[in-house]
Amino acid sequence: MPDIHLHTTLLALPLFLGMSRNDIAEVVAHTRFGFVKVGRNKTVVGEGDVCDSIYILTSGQINIMSHADDYSYSFSEVIDSPTVIQPERIFGLTQRYSITVTAATACHLIKLSKSEILRLFEQYEIFRLNLLNIISTQGQRISRLPWHPIPKTIHAKIIRFFQSHCLHPVGSKTLNIKMETLAREIGESRLNVSRELNRMHEEGLIQITRGIIRIPAMEKLQ
Repeated sequence: MPDIHLHTTLLALPLFLGMSRNDIAEVVAHTRFGFVKVGRNKTVVGEGDVCDSIYILTSGQINIMSHADDYSYSFSEVIDSPTVIQPERIFGLTQRYSITVTAATACHLIKLSKSEILRLFEQYEIFRLNLLNIISTQGQRISRLPWHPIPKTIHAKIIRFFQSHCLHPVGSKTLNIKMETLAREIGESRLNVSRELNRMHEEGLIQITRGIIRIPAMEKLQ
């Protein structure tokens, strides 16, 4: 990627937002970037892969899939660029990806090794703050989940289930789950859950087929 193009690209990415043009020029000159092009439906990273680098999606869309620990259901969501793929996984107790990421469209990504991340973290305060803000925001969001009011209706319980499994609260989502499993997860009967899902389907909020719930726009669920 030519330096001028890379310079412009970095200015729009989450980890480099707010950097001066002089700092960006230094980063471009002294950082070893990996440039990755992935075709549609190809895997970017797999669940359980070692996370020794950070991937930054610069163009295209990715599909992120997460599984329940017992693999009884999975949740997928489409994410637009620019985004950083699980930056928290490069540090901490488990330095492996917990999701499978595939290309929903043809994608371009920038790959930064852990050694380059640590060097940028040490040399540039803005980069350091951006990375800490991304990780801290995620941690704060997760820490508040147990303190939200308990949903009182089946409708609210289903939406809470969807929301609690999202990485991003907007956009298209797909839940692969049996009706019995969803009913068990939210503590309701299968019949009542089926009735509510069909009502939501009739209202255009979701699309349901056997074992699959599609949410066209998560932000429209209330």
